[in-house]
Amino acid sequence: MGKVARMLMATPFTTVQNWWRKTFSAPTTDEINTLYKAWRNHFLWQRLRLWLWLALICLLSFTLRDIYGLFFPFQELQQLPEVVRTQRIVINVAMLLSILVCFALHKTKLGRHRPDLLFLGSSWSISLASQLFATLTGFALPDTIGWSLLFLSQAVLMPVCWILHLLTQVSVLLYYFGVNTALGLETPIPEHPGIYNVTFILYIFWFCTICDIGVYLYDRLQCSEFYARQELESAYQKLKVAEAKYRTIFENAVEGIFQSSPDGRYITANPALARIYGYSLVEEVTANFTDIEQLYVDPNRRAEFVRLMEKYGSVSEFESQIYRRDGSIVWISEKAYAVRDEQGKLLYYEGLIEDITRRKQTEEELRVFFHAVSHDLRNPVLGTVMVLKNLLNQGVGTGDWGLGTGNQGQGKQEGTIEEVSSQSLIPNPQSPIPVSRSILERMIQSSDRQLNLINSLMETHISEMQGVVLQRQPVQLLAVVEAAIADLEPLLEQNQAKLTNLVSADLPLVNADPTQLWRVFSNLIVNALKHNPPELLLTINATHKDDKIYCTVSDNGVGISQQQSDRLFDLYFRGASIRNSVSLGLGLYLCKQIIHAHGGEIGVNSALDAGATFWFTLPIS
Repeated sequence: MGKVARMLMATPFTTVQNWWRKTFSAPTTDEINTLYKAWRNHFLWQRLRLWLWLALICLLSFTLRDIYGLFFPFQELQQLPEVVRTQRIVINVAMLLSILVCFALHKTKLGRHRPDLLFLGSSWSISLASQLFATLTGFALPDTIGWSLLFLSQAVLMPVCWILHLLTQVSVLLYYFGVNTALGLETPIPEHPGIYNVTFILYIFWFCTICDIGVYLYDRLQCSEFYARQELESAYQKLKVAEAKYRTIFENAVEGIFQSSPDGRYITANPALARIYGYSLVEEVTANFTDIEQLYVDPNRRAEFVRLMEKYGSVSEFESQIYRRDGSIVWISEKAYAVRDEQGKLLYYEGLIEDITRRKQTEEELRVFFHAVSHDLRNPVLGTVMVLKNLLNQGVGTGDWGLGTGNQGQGKQEGTIEEVSSQSLIPNPQSPIPVSRSILERMIQSSDRQLNLINSLMETHISEMQGVVLQRQPVQLLAVVEAAIADLEPLLEQNQAKLTNLVSADLPLVNADPTQLWRVFSNLIVNALKHNPPELLLTINATHKDDKIYCTVSDNGVGISQQQSDRLFDLYFRGASIRNSVSLGLGLYLCKQIIHAHGGEIGVNSALDAGATFWFTLPIS
């Protein structure tokens, strides 16, 4: 029962204790710093002047009352002793003089720097003057009205430094009770001749307590507000610094930064955007573009911009042609997003604009360059291959050819010589040049390799510029793998490689481009043959995992280091162990482009002297 009672009493006691600590706990040392003390001293010094004026006026009013009472006695003062009634003017004059002295000290350097001492001196000069007079006269004077006015006015007008208020009150009360008790003095009031009166003591105690609590709470509130203002000012200064920093970034950014309204007006813009549009001042952009739709060469681009914003909430790499101020046309790329309020209402668009005119010009120059590569390099190589193949097809047996006007061996030469001469293959038609079949075959192989390099370069450029174009259809993966193996059968025999096909015919169909998948399998097989010695063991497999087909091409070759594996699918990267030096390193890069276009992933698992497993995934749906 006792434990339960303690538990029931603990809750209200803890609540009261927490409230008391929260309300009456003194400010910490960190809170009362030099800045707040300086502010509090200045506040006390200002309010002390006001209080001195009020005390002066109050004493003058009582002095006038006493002077008037000398000629026309007041009924309420008849109970006081004669000496008190006749000497009150002297006491009031003495207090008035002390107030005037405090006024003079208030304007001095001492008064400015130590207002606490001036506070104590002015308070004691008023409260202790009547007590000293009463002691010298031989009685105790409980000045209830004077103390109440003094303590209340100080608490209202100077509600800081509650310790000072408590010190003035305790000093007067100690003098009243201590000196009068020691001297055995009594009060001249018939109702309570002794100095100890319960009602008087309770009144003075609670009056002083209420005044001190009020001063303390106000001082504590002012302290909190002071630090709040300090923190606010500090935050404001930091905000100004941050604003200046980001303003500098905003003003000096290379890209154009903007905010535009949903109805097509620029709200804000930076100098870079003004330069892109051909203006010298930002204000000209916000003033002139009241309808952004007129900015675009294609008037439908703004509508497309808004449509994408409504659908996705942002746009990226939104490329358009626009008119500059002088009427010239440039290319821009926009990255923007929609800013909405808490209710989802569209407020404005903001983002970046970049001038990509030079990049577009470079792309056009590259397009022309690759067009030249296609026609000016590819076509002559094709012609050379055709001529060499015609020469090889017209040869007889395996003997040497005599390329010229004379005859070589038993073969029929004249028609061939004339055809070759017409293709400008013979520097001197009068001099026969013997060429063997093996040389012609090597020349054809070399030309084929050149043609493959040119084709790979063109395919890479097209995939970079336009992306891989897919002709999707339901595809059985086994048929694609078998076709790739059949086409590479001569190369496998040449390298004495053994290939095992574990792909099952029961796999689900994939929605893919069979030609592009054939290229992936072919490139991975050829890549393994290039980078490994003869008699390689290859294994192709495909398994169904979740909603994907997981394909692998594994070998037992020399393996690949981790450093090479990280860059293996990069553009133009060539492995260190490659045996065919004419490769540009485009095969694996094209494989990555093709697999990513299908929505899959591609990678390699390998280590040195541990073989390599190239893998890729294909979504089923």
